[in-house]
Amino acid sequence: MKANRYAIIVAAGAGKRMGAPLPKQFLPIADKPLVMHTLERLHSFDSEMNLLLVLNPDYQSYWKDCVEQLKFTIPHTIVTGGEERFHSVKCALDSIDETNAIVGIHDGVRPFVSFETLERCYVRAETSGTAVPVIALNDSLREVIGATNRAVERSHFRVVQTPQCFRMEILRKAFLQPYTAAFTDDASVVEAAGYAIDLVDGNRDNVKITTPEDLLRAEWLLGKK
Repeated sequence: MKANRYAIIVAAGAGKRMGAPLPKQFLPIADKPLVMHTLERLHSFDSEMNLLLVLNPDYQSYWKDCVEQLKFTIPHTIVTGGEERFHSVKCALDSIDETNAIVGIHDGVRPFVSFETLERCYVRAETSGTAVPVIALNDSLREVIGATNRAVERSHFRVVQTPQCFRMEILRKAFLQPYTAAFTDDASVVEAAGYAIDLVDGNRDNVKITTPEDLLRAEWLLGKK
């Protein structure tokens, strides 16, 4: 039996690097909050996918007002986030009753993930248990160690994107671990639990909107689309 698909959209952060009065996931692009575009993208890919939107409790009323004012009708469930990304994802996982599921964990500020990337992630996770999208580096790299630095081979490195997709039973075991600062993404949590991470091709437009420059690029990309 084919596993049901879930997407946990993590949007509970403060987004301090943007330097804006609102967290970046709520900043308007093309007259909609950024995270609304992300939800639309995921729903367009698979209208039957279960969407769980993780929000800071301080902004849940604001989000509900946006949904009402913009007549946003895509079905989604709001989950209250935790102190760190790890805790937010765990809260969302705890709200899912199913065991036979593929769960993708996606940044709320990545509205340009391609359908091809999404399909690769969900299909690979269903067959192998894990799938993380990555892209190769184009620039040269140097490793800085104290006061010294050295060139490193860029072909040995990849830029990690989301959604990071896993079978539910793997996530449940992985998120039983206590939180540590080494958990920079969901793949690092799963890897620490002893699972190998499968990599799939991402897409270059699937950028995380983090700075004002990223926001300008996002507006340009939306205009192009």
